[in-house]
Amino acid sequence: MRFADSALTRRQTMTALAGAALCPLLSSRGFAGERAIAGLIERARDLPAISARMSSISRGLLGHRYQANTLIGGPKRPEVFVVRDDRFDCVTFCETVLAAARSRDIASFEINLKAIRYRDGVVAWRERNHDFAAWCARNVAGGVCEPIGLGPPTDLRKVLDAPRALGRRIYDIAAVSRATLMAKQGTLRDGDIVGFVSERRTLDYYHTGLVMFGSKGEFMLRHASESRGRVLDQPMQQFLAANRVRYVTLLRPHEQEETKKS
Repeated sequence: MRFADSALTRRQTMTALAGAALCPLLSSRGFAGERAIAGLIERARDLPAISARMSSISRGLLGHRYQANTLIGGPKRPEVFVVRDDRFDCVTFCETVLAAARSRDIASFEINLKAIRYRDGVVAWRERNHDFAAWCARNVAGGVCEPIGLGPPTDLRKVLDAPRALGRRIYDIAAVSRATLMAKQGTLRDGDIVGFVSERRTLDYYHTGLVMFGSKGEFMLRHASESRGRVLDQPMQQFLAANRVRYVTLLRPHEQEETKKS
C-alpha cells in the first residue's frame, strides 16, 4: 500500500479495466459480497467485545485474495460506494472488518462503512479518506477509534502532494518505535489497527493491518498482503524485520452504543 503515490493513483485511475473486472460483480451501487458479510456479522454480533468481533469477522476472510483498485471514482469520475468480501487491499480489509464489527445487520454495516471510508459518510471522491493519516484522524474525531499510547511518541511530519487533484496535505504523525511495539505488545488486543509509517517524507503510511494473538499468545499481524496475494496471519516480528519497519501507530476500535445495547 502506497497511499499518496501509487495506491492513490491506482484507485483514481479505475477506468475501463476496472469496469470490465467489476461489472459482472457489482450493481450500480457497487456491492459484491453482502451475503457473505451478513453471515460474518450474524455469527459475531453477540460476542460481547468489539475485539472478539474483529477477530471472528477477520478470521472468516483469511485466504481471500489481495487486489488493489477495488474502489471506483476519480476527480472527474463519479464515486461508487463499493462493498466487496472477495478481494481487498490492506485498507479496505481493515475498514470492512471494522464496519462489520460495529454493525448488527447489513443496513447498519453500509452506514458504518460509509462513515469510516468517507468524511461525514458522504460518498464522493474528494471526501474519501485517500491518505491513511486522514483515515486515522477522521475516525478518531468521529469516535470510531481511539489512539493507543505505548510510550513517548516520535513526531513525524509528512507532506503529500499526490494526486495533484487533492492539493497539498500536511500531517503530523505521533508514532512509536518498532522496539516499543514489541516491548508493549501485552497492552494490545485483538483487532487493534496498526499502521506502518513510511520512511519517505512524501508518503504517510505504506501498509496497515490488524493486531491478533495466536492460541499460545503469538503476536501476529492479520493483513491483506500484496506480496503474498491474500489475507493471512503473519508473525509481527517477521513482518517488521522483512520490511525494516521503524515506526508504527496504533488505534483501538470503539464499541458503538447501539451495538452494545442490541
